[in-house]
Amino acid sequence: MLRKMMKTAIAVSLLGVMFSATAQRTPVRVYSALEADQVKAYKEAAEKAIPDVEVQFVRDSTGVMTAKLIAEKANPQADMVWGLAATSLMVLEADGLLQGYSPKGVEKLNPRFVDSKKPTEWVGMDVWAATICFNTVEAAKRNIPKPETWKDLTKPIYKGQITMPHPASSGTGFLDVTGWLQTFGEAEGWKYMDALHENVAQYVHSGSKPCRQAGAGEFVIGISFEYRANATKASGAPVDLIFPKEGLGWDMEAAAILKGTKKLDAVKKVMDFAVTKEANELYAKSYAITAYPGTAKPLPNVPANFETMLVKNDFQWAAKNRDRILAEWSKRYNAKAEKQ
Repeated sequence: MLRKMMKTAIAVSLLGVMFSATAQRTPVRVYSALEADQVKAYKEAAEKAIPDVEVQFVRDSTGVMTAKLIAEKANPQADMVWGLAATSLMVLEADGLLQGYSPKGVEKLNPRFVDSKKPTEWVGMDVWAATICFNTVEAAKRNIPKPETWKDLTKPIYKGQITMPHPASSGTGFLDVTGWLQTFGEAEGWKYMDALHENVAQYVHSGSKPCRQAGAGEFVIGISFEYRANATKASGAPVDLIFPKEGLGWDMEAAAILKGTKKLDAVKKVMDFAVTKEANELYAKSYAITAYPGTAKPLPNVPANFETMLVKNDFQWAAKNRDRILAEWSKRYNAKAEKQ
């Protein structure tokens, strides 16, 4: 009887310790556009490294999350951003929403991933870039050739066979549009998108969905990005990854502290973790280019010269002209937008 009572007391004591440890953890609310299948790993790694912090992710597409942050400016609902486009963070920076902080170890990162302000207001994590998912089985059934360039997608044979992300809601869609405008020049870029629009069946509100649609055979071509394309192919879908020869639009995922957080000390710990080698090794499981030198590894189906395929991208221009570009795009093409 005594032994049973002792066991019960020990169990209760352990539960009390566990409850106490949980109760002492500081919740940090994180807005993110990370893929849903990445969030779990990032959360677990951060909480293991910072046991006194609970990372609470709230995720949505880049454009949706960017608009949410701007709308909440007067009454912020989040403490930080972890995994949002650098171009979006530049918009937030210009709007005075970011808290300057140079994370511990930031000097070890590739300087092009780090905001030039001192202290820094945002820090890059990795690069994601435009990639076409091409369903080889459906293409063969429909006698549709594999495209090699962006311009190929304007050929009549691809009419109704293409889906791409909506740039107002998807960071991938926005990097596509700004990539074309910078590669072809604004006048020719809009002409290109006019022609592409003739062949697009639908503009969807996710950078991942076009590749999933192509993988499922709903459409032959989905304009997406390399992580989702690789994951779709790895799942067994009959897709090839195509990297158009004119170059790839791209952006950086990045992290930042939101001005007004009442948990600054805890949030700084998460920012410190976000720039570590350990965190960048997590990013490298999804992306071929990371901020911490030496952490990136070759990825299946991604060319060794992937970095040289990225277009020359002026992030400041893209951020400054975001509203103008999206307004013009919506005026021209929104009739084919997926219903929300």
